[in-house]
Amino acid sequence: MTKELWCDVDRYFADLLLAPDAALDAAAQACREAGLPDIAVAPNQGKLLHLLARMRGARRILEIGTLGGYSTIWLARALPPGGKLITLEVDPKHAEVARANIAGAGLADVVEVMVGRALDTLPRLSGTFDFFFIDADKTSNADYFRWALNLSRRGSVIVVDNVVRDGNVIDANSTDAGVTGTRRLVDTIAAEPRVSATVLQTVGVKGYDGFVIAQVVGG
Repeated sequence: MTKELWCDVDRYFADLLLAPDAALDAAAQACREAGLPDIAVAPNQGKLLHLLARMRGARRILEIGTLGGYSTIWLARALPPGGKLITLEVDPKHAEVARANIAGAGLADVVEVMVGRALDTLPRLSGTFDFFFIDADKTSNADYFRWALNLSRRGSVIVVDNVVRDGNVIDANSTDAGVTGTRRLVDTIAAEPRVSATVLQTVGVKGYDGFVIAQVVGG
């Protein structure tokens, strides 16, 4: 089993199940041209987020970690008429690229990009959200999850990206900030009776990683 095989399998399914999409292709190209890090979700992962949000019937979505807006577009397209997505981004340059990409996809009226440290921005939000996607700095994931829970209601879905860390998440002695932050996240979830959660390991064009998928089941 090699990453080359994983990529080939991703492409096989994407060619059959994901229609050509000029807006998403343009967003990905704009991110590359702007020199943004190549850490956005893969197309099949974007489609997964889209489907999960639609299955939930989400009308309000909160994304923590915008980057260039690629996942934002996938999620915003899942909203019904009158729906709203708020996305939080710490880097002004990333936010500028994201706003242009979101506008290019015809979603500027649906999406609000808020710039600043998420832990500073989150206290300014009000109301509840039906769906959360957390894909920002991994050291703060446990804090982001707790904020998502505060802004959720029964039935809300919380998805957290990059939790397998090439398998390194099982290393209790790791000093890597991404690993230790992820382990704090999982400990937080495991101790939280208001959520039911699992982790789905993934392989593909983004390597070996995985998602937390959780649902709020208690108030």
